[in-house]
Amino acid sequence: MELEEATMITPLAGPRLYWTALTAGGVAGLVVDVALFPIDTIKTRLQSERGFLASGGFRGVYRGLATTAAGSAPTSALFFCTYESLKVHLRQYATSPDQQPYIHMASAAAAEVVACLIRVPIEIAKQRRQALLLKGNTSSFEILYGALRKEGLRKGLYRGFGTTVMRDVPFSLIQFPLWEYFKQHWPTVTGTALSPVTVAICGAVSGAIAAGLTTPLDVAKTRIMLADRMESGRMGGMASILRGIYRERGIHGVFAGFIPRVLWITLGGFVFFGMYDLTLRLLDANEEQR
Repeated sequence: MELEEATMITPLAGPRLYWTALTAGGVAGLVVDVALFPIDTIKTRLQSERGFLASGGFRGVYRGLATTAAGSAPTSALFFCTYESLKVHLRQYATSPDQQPYIHMASAAAAEVVACLIRVPIEIAKQRRQALLLKGNTSSFEILYGALRKEGLRKGLYRGFGTTVMRDVPFSLIQFPLWEYFKQHWPTVTGTALSPVTVAICGAVSGAIAAGLTTPLDVAKTRIMLADRMESGRMGGMASILRGIYRERGIHGVFAGFIPRVLWITLGGFVFFGMYDLTLRLLDANEEQR
């Protein structure tokens, strides 16, 4: 039996695919990032070199929320538009069902790189506000403009781009094939049809596994984004940063923020993929009524 994407009630194609993926991805990204923002803040402060308490502890856990809200929708929309489009395009090259995971991995990896064009500047502004590195009510625009003016495009606005890609691509290479696999086998194993809730469960489980395995990459990315200009020049690459953290704090330092990261992405995966599937179904039903 040919594998169909379980989130779709009917296969998407052409312009409708782009607009549906854009809308559903944007809605899902905005809902999950706003709802779970405090957990993300705690995770960032645990990973900060200054330490949890010096970075704010449990105070002001909503700092940077406006930045996240402004960036989450376009980032998620761009990701899913790329992901769904590439799946449709690459599916013709899969000669057997066993090759489907490679299609999902390639689509997810490319989508992450594209999404990072928006995600990285947003994360720089968000995490600097979360870690209380800025005095007063410095706006996100001022943070990004200052980074661009003082340090340039690559070292300022897109500092940590490579590290973010190196974190997010492995994450998606784990999460999305697992998500698709769980959806594919859910009806057979459980005897129940897929619904937004079951799609959400598949997303939560796959996200938890990917989050735990990629926590060290997230720690290195956070350190790079929180560093000042002089410090960032001495940090070296991801491997060098992780070696330094291990010497200072051991394995606990390398996996700093493990619990809030896994919790955040597990809950986020449930809300995100459930909302994504629900939005797809609503858009599909509306299209059929027309």
